Amino acid sequence: MSLEAITLPTRQSDRETLQISQRAPEFLDQYPSTLAAYPVPLISATESSELWAAYEKLIYSCLKTGDDKSAHLCLERLIKRFGASNERIMGLRGLYQEAVANDSAALEVVLEEYESILEENPTNAPVLKRRIALLQSLGRQTEAIVALTEFLEMSPTDGEAWTELSSLYFAQSMYAQACFCLEEVLLILPNAWNIHARLGEVSFLSSFSSTNASETSIEKALTNASTDRILETCHQNKKANLQAATENAAFRRLSFQTVQKLNQKATTELEKIIDRKTAGDEAFRGYDESEVISAKALLDRGTSKVQI
Repeated sequence: MSLEAITLPTRQSDRETLQISQRAPEFLDQYPSTLAAYPVPLISATESSELWAAYEKLIYSCLKTGDDKSAHLCLERLIKRFGASNERIMGLRGLYQEAVANDSAALEVVLEEYESILEENPTNAPVLKRRIALLQSLGRQTEAIVALTEFLEMSPTDGEAWTELSSLYFAQSMYAQACFCLEEVLLILPNAWNIHARLGEVSFLSSFSSTNASETSIEKALTNASTDRILETCHQNKKANLQAATENAAFRRLSFQTVQKLNQKATTELEKIIDRKTAGDEAFRGYDESEVISAKALLDRGTSKVQI
């Protein structure tokens, strides 16, 4: 099994994750477990940075599919190479312990270990992130929000953390705070189409959260920069395609011209996705066949004709 088969592509479907996990034993047999220990240079005749990236990706894939044994073997090799005190290894080890935990009590033990590590090194980013994720898993959302806020004070340019904080605020119906976090992400990643899409969605839902919601406020949410931007910059964003949504009763509160404009934009983009995917364009390989079939059915039933 080649390294390229594991390290590419960055985005993988559930099917690809399962395929990689199933070939983990073959990979572990192919590459030796007795590699030189740190501090021998990372790049040598028997190893490479791609090899270690493959081990890390295997851990995620194996844990996701329930192959704890292969995940543990990969983790052992990484620990042997980089040492148990390596911050990234600490994060991976914590992830493995969370995955194999049988109940909430076991997860609480893992959380205590995170607390101990952070007492010694409060800036250990991988462990900080695992602690936040674990707090969420345990249903302690308020503590997770506080922890994420503190983390962002230390690392304000972490787009992933801002996105996660936005999700937590959204779950608490704190739409203004959620939008603020997404706007912070766009300052860091201005061309992130999925964030533009999410900001448009949250703004739209926020416009309905107020008892004084009007057509003007809803229309503004739908026609703001983010809504237009996702349709201009992203040929891969299925969520940006408001084609189906324009049939929703909520849109009946908008002017015909606004709905028609949004519907036409979305229909054009959806047709482009289907055509490029059908033609085998590599940039569109991330879509499942079921998504393409559903999108095609949506267009075939004539939803481009908007009824107000």
